[in-house]
Amino acid sequence: MAQLTVRNVSNEVVGALKRRAAANGRSAEAEHRELLRAALLEPDANFAVQAKALRRRLRSSLDSTDIIRADRDRDRRA
Repeated sequence: MAQLTVRNVSNEVVGALKRRAAANGRSAEAEHRELLRAALLEPDANFAVQAKALRRRLRSSLDSTDIIRADRDRDRRA
């Protein structure tokens, strides 16, 4: 396996990494590996979750079908 060195990481980020690692019962190094794996190898799963949450948040009672039809009808008459 390869090694990765990350330089110039703020104390705030390092502290957050250590707290997250402790909460998950892992070392900071193991947590770092997990974060990289999840971010780089599972982007579709994360995207799907975020998209679903966004759709729920932006859900509207407005049906755009009538608006689109009216626009198309107007364009045909013009």
